[in-house]
Amino acid sequence: MQVRIGVSGWSYRSWHGDYYPSSVRQRDELAYLAARLSTAEVNASFYRLQRPSTYQRWYETVSADFRFALKGGRYLTHLRRLRDPRQPLANFLGSGVLALRDRLGPMLWQLPADFDLTSPDVPAFLAMLPRTYAQAREIAREHGPALAAADRHWFGDGEHDALPLHHALEVRGEAGLDRLLPVLAEYDVALVASDGAGTWPVFTEPTASFAYVRLHGPEVLYHGGYDDALLEEWADRIVAWGRDTWVYFDNDADGRAPHDAERLSTILRGRSECVVPGAV
Repeated sequence: MQVRIGVSGWSYRSWHGDYYPSSVRQRDELAYLAARLSTAEVNASFYRLQRPSTYQRWYETVSADFRFALKGGRYLTHLRRLRDPRQPLANFLGSGVLALRDRLGPMLWQLPADFDLTSPDVPAFLAMLPRTYAQAREIAREHGPALAAADRHWFGDGEHDALPLHHALEVRGEAGLDRLLPVLAEYDVALVASDGAGTWPVFTEPTASFAYVRLHGPEVLYHGGYDDALLEEWADRIVAWGRDTWVYFDNDADGRAPHDAERLSTILRGRSECVVPGAV
């Protein structure tokens, strides 16, 4: 099985002079990271739509083996709370995300902690999500008439249409989870194993053909590092799942995330069951 390990976001001031050498310019941070790890989670897309040129620049910065996980917009998940999601989904996909083409990994959708997991809006949304690049292009075309030109420029001419797209769902409450699990399995959507320093439950039951992990901090949210014992525990879980896995460290406040990502990569490279891309 293949395990890709990376970080959630990559541009943090505190990383300079620590993970990033002082000689690395801000515009070169992604290239430096991509030379050492195999994936990164885009968090900025959760807060606002990015420009197509931004996605294109990221695509050109990394190697062909690097992958971006993409966090879906909060307008759809937190403000609209999945109500009437078709147009917001089209706006998100039509904003240029498909410019990542073959370097686009899973899409992450995070629900608010108080979201009703038994709501019929959940299966309706999961059913709507595109499973191929071609399906995503079709939904993106509903973004508006300006997409016609953007489609040709950013999305190619069908070269990547057969590429599969995968989705993960992060929930932060367990009420109704028993009813959600079979729905996730039906649509092959991964339930995120999300460690939030005890702020919310950690769900480690696989629901899809792949697994998705977010590590936000062991004791304080977004702070602190994972020691070797904790990293070994996560390595054991990943091996036990026996499926391709994506892991993202979000304990970025103290600059620990990239270091922990590299250490977990080293640990899993010592497990014969795993293939861990990346140079470190």
